[in-house]
Amino acid sequence: MKSIRRIYTYMKPYRIWAIIAPLLVVLTVAAELLQPAVMQRMVDIGVANQDMSYILRNGGILILLAILGAVGGVVSAYYAAKASMSMARDLRRDLFVKIQSLSFPNIDELETGQLITRLTNDVTQVQTLSFLSLRLLVRAPIMLVGSIAMALIVSPQLFWIMVVMIPILLVILAIVVKKAMPVYRQVQGKLDQVNQVVQENLSGIRVIKAFVRKNFENERFNQVNRDYRDISVKAAHILAMIFPVILLILNLAIVAAVWFGGSSVLAGGLQVGQVMSFINYIMLLLMSLMMVAMVILHMSRAEASAARILEVLNACPSIVDAQETQTPEAMQGQVTFDNVSFSYYTNGGDPVLKDINLNIQPGKTLAILGSTGSGKSTLVQLIPRFYDVSDGRVLIDGVNVKDLPQEWLRSQIGFALQTAVLFSGSIEDNLRFGRPQATDEEIIQAAKIAQAHDFIMKMPEGYKTNLEQRGVNLSGGQRQRIAIARALVMNPKILILDDSTSAVDVETEVKIRTALRTFMKDRTSILIAQRISSVMSADTILVLDDGQIEAIGNHQTLMEKSPVYRELYDSQLGGDDIA
Repeated sequence: MKSIRRIYTYMKPYRIWAIIAPLLVVLTVAAELLQPAVMQRMVDIGVANQDMSYILRNGGILILLAILGAVGGVVSAYYAAKASMSMARDLRRDLFVKIQSLSFPNIDELETGQLITRLTNDVTQVQTLSFLSLRLLVRAPIMLVGSIAMALIVSPQLFWIMVVMIPILLVILAIVVKKAMPVYRQVQGKLDQVNQVVQENLSGIRVIKAFVRKNFENERFNQVNRDYRDISVKAAHILAMIFPVILLILNLAIVAAVWFGGSSVLAGGLQVGQVMSFINYIMLLLMSLMMVAMVILHMSRAEASAARILEVLNACPSIVDAQETQTPEAMQGQVTFDNVSFSYYTNGGDPVLKDINLNIQPGKTLAILGSTGSGKSTLVQLIPRFYDVSDGRVLIDGVNVKDLPQEWLRSQIGFALQTAVLFSGSIEDNLRFGRPQATDEEIIQAAKIAQAHDFIMKMPEGYKTNLEQRGVNLSGGQRQRIAIARALVMNPKILILDDSTSAVDVETEVKIRTALRTFMKDRTSILIAQRISSVMSADTILVLDDGQIEAIGNHQTLMEKSPVYRELYDSQLGGDDIA
């Protein structure tokens, strides 16, 4: 249980609550253990002698013990819940912060569905175990030892029944735990798969409907859901197996106690109250063992969850700042690719980019064209250091991006993607996402450049209008324009537009390009586009093919020297070169 012990360091700030809860549990258990002994005296002395006053006095003691036990149980449950839930809150917080600090390669490896499971279900498993541990893990051993001791005191003649029963129960518990632990690890893994499919379907619901793949996706979900059910049923079977066996042994022990105790009562060796008390202590012993079984089974599942949580907490971001970074006073915007190659696979897979040499001067516009999978998006993601190059260097103003602080570097770069990701909240909040201190005038100016101001002002509350999750109450073109405006609000020295006008009509795109030309006059712009009409006016056009530079130059040069570019031009615009 090494992983659980490490997770329990999160309990330290709440150790006062974590101490109060078990102490009150001790009070509760003591009250429960004394009740059968008081009942024995009531029967063997009060009832046997028909002493009503003695019965009433001991009845009062029983009521007092019951009240003490109830109060102790309620208050201990309160503090145990407070400590375990506070610990879980801190654990979720640190997990979320850790996920935010991870690099793109780490996120790619862990996958979104897994991270959601670890942040929710896995933390809940650890929280549940913490709650049970603060109560049952203290209660069960004390009750176990106390019931054995009290049974020995009140009825030593019948104690051999416990001596026979306890080892059998312990062996059963050990077998069940050994079988349960690996199964619970599989349960969490199957839950990962369920969450992954759900996350993919919810984010891609429009694609599913567009391609009429509802039945296929339903079956895919049903399959992972069935797998999760099957492994959960297997785990439940293991859990269910233990309680009937324990009850069987308990009932056999009670039958033995009644049989041999009754014979002893008839022979004058025991009194009726002693037999009743002994049976009550057998019941308490059973309860303690069932508590132990419950805690151990939860511990098996929580151990698997704790290991998965620690896998995230222990993950080291694959992209980190250098020990000695350089923070320039200002960025000029020169971008240089020096013999850059890149592969998403660290084990030497085929490179996505090969031998890229490129120099973009400050204030110039570079346009990138290429077929799907040619490496366009990958190329621009190396500039803000979302990924690190496999070979070569990416330089900003002559400084390797690895020597620049990541936060400073990314704060100088405005990024708008083809898939515009917006967040729930107002349009205004989304526009200020990268620069919260931006003024109203600045966000309005950015929205006007992105041709978003007019449609925003037509909305019910203008810039205060709330967006639903992922901005689904906007059209694709509207989301893209808000994403472009969000990038402009950052007042970037380098602006990267990764096919960010693909959902915008040609007329609006022309207006955006015209407005951007003035805004980006002294800034570096990098445009990825599918429409050749979008890039013809760029200072430099880069044609990528299979991760390599096929051609580079302005429109006129490429029309003369690049068959690939000329083919793209003819296929989209038709006719001869009119440049």
